[in-house]
Amino acid sequence: MRILLPLLSVLCTTLQPAAATPPTPGRFLPSLGAAPTFPESGLAVTVVVSALASESSAVKLYFYNVRETFLVPKGYAFMRVVKPDGQRQVSLPVQLPPGEWAVVITQDLNNNDKVDKNLLGIPTEPFAFSNNVRPRLAPPAFDDCKFAVREPGQVVNIRLLAK
Repeated sequence: MRILLPLLSVLCTTLQPAAATPPTPGRFLPSLGAAPTFPESGLAVTVVVSALASESSAVKLYFYNVRETFLVPKGYAFMRVVKPDGQRQVSLPVQLPPGEWAVVITQDLNNNDKVDKNLLGIPTEPFAFSNNVRPRLAPPAFDDCKFAVREPGQVVNIRLLAK
């Protein structure tokens, strides 16, 4: 358990709710503070999140493109909220500028707009990282989670870690 504490404390402090408005089924909502509008030259990327713990609880995707702000509170470039609408998998199409990106995902099982944790600070709700990185002793690095956006039509598959 003490192995996961550094990672879990980072998750619980980094991924603060960005919007008080609950997600609408079948719709994608930008974070409060308006997600950046990327130029039309952004490339179409689809993020597919599987193994959802709930078919109704919000799935939050945090997109990072700066190594130095990865897992830093509010350091993400933008975030999206998706409702699974009765499915165990969600697909989120996004436009991303070419470059290196990483995604952190949480599923808010009780829809209280935060990552719940136990007395030891360990998240009690599912989470995941791009490249399906499974943290061991510490939070993963940006370089472990990053993927290159180089061409349109890329699909990034991420499997949620059930708690």
